[in-house]
Amino acid sequence: MSAPAALSEPFRCGCETIPAQAGLLSVDEALLRALALAETVAGIERLPLEKAHGRVLGETVRAATPLPLFDNSAMDGYAIRLADLAGEGPWRLPVAGRVAAGDTGQTPVPAGAALRIFTGAPVPPGCDAVVMQEMVRPQAGTIRLERRPEPGENIRRAGEDIVEGMELLPQGRRIDARAAALLAAAGCGEVAVRRRVRAAFFSTGSELRAPGTPLAPGQIWNANRYHLQGSLGLPWLETIDMGAVPDRPGRLRAALEQAASDADLVVTTGGVSVGDEDHMPAVLSAAGGEIHVMKVAMKPGKPLVVGRLGPALYLGLPGNPVSAFVSWHVIGARIAEALAGIREAGPRRSIVRAGFERSRHPGRCEFLPARLGEYDGHGTRSVEIVTSAVSHRVALLAQADGLLLIPSQADRIRRGDMLEFLPFSDG
Repeated sequence: MSAPAALSEPFRCGCETIPAQAGLLSVDEALLRALALAETVAGIERLPLEKAHGRVLGETVRAATPLPLFDNSAMDGYAIRLADLAGEGPWRLPVAGRVAAGDTGQTPVPAGAALRIFTGAPVPPGCDAVVMQEMVRPQAGTIRLERRPEPGENIRRAGEDIVEGMELLPQGRRIDARAAALLAAAGCGEVAVRRRVRAAFFSTGSELRAPGTPLAPGQIWNANRYHLQGSLGLPWLETIDMGAVPDRPGRLRAALEQAASDADLVVTTGGVSVGDEDHMPAVLSAAGGEIHVMKVAMKPGKPLVVGRLGPALYLGLPGNPVSAFVSWHVIGARIAEALAGIREAGPRRSIVRAGFERSRHPGRCEFLPARLGEYDGHGTRSVEIVTSAVSHRVALLAQADGLLLIPSQADRIRRGDMLEFLPFSDG
């Protein structure tokens, strides 16, 4: 097997190149249909920079001033005029004063003298080089230079980093630590950000109980609620946690309609397969909703519904915790990012080298919890799957570094094959 043609493509998982299976959509087609429904939320608010961490820029930010604002020293050393270094060296210059960061730096340096200067301090008028302190020999109020500096040496020129009017960050960029540092350095004390996406979620199932409570026979603790709390707990999302709803069509419809009236995105877990208690597709239709995706050629996660109810986008994830997690990581998170208008949205993928052998039945692409290994001589990391059977083993997710994509057309993975890897992003 060879590496995928382009990581910029959705997945190139191969399930669109094989005969269709009983109405299953390829992962790529399901994702494209879902993203076509996801219109970026409207609404901009202005926030102080210190309150905007993790939010999504609603406007392109341009520099109001150049950066640096003035010529400044890149080193601790001595500011000099090259014209004062007559003839052949070495040269000795008296030190006429000092300038530190925060000083105005407007005092002229006497002819034939040097000025002690510190990193970030403004370069005095007329000085055209800074000699780093390690390159001089101080003695009795003078310095001795053995080498003639180059013009502009160790001087950061005004505007060499940022030119006034240049684009600093595009609309749709998340304000992470790097973006916040740039905005602050450019003097942006306030930024325009998109309003947060409102996401309502609930789990379906009469068997579900809260962790920590006693279980009667046939009952289980609700893992999906806490997975979604963590996955949706992002600065650009506002969550509406509706808990668990029993498998009764009337209760489910009431919860769904309430969620759709309050949120941009409604996420449910469970009830989207073909069993007698899988009510969500019929409930969505009965409420006047539309179904655009149902059943995807992926493993785990085949039962998956994407649709719309009024202005809200609906995502029905499987009830199995591993399947729900994988479906959210592969498709759900992309939908949420599209609603938020995030510019750099999409799974952060890399190419890895299989450190295992595995035979399989082709037909659906697989997303397997996997652990990264060592780098090889070409700079590519090896990868190991935590096990070959994952659909019911939620403990494996906590042991994995991410999901390994096994293309649907592959009937065998050989040691050394190149595959795509989707790392988990925690926080």
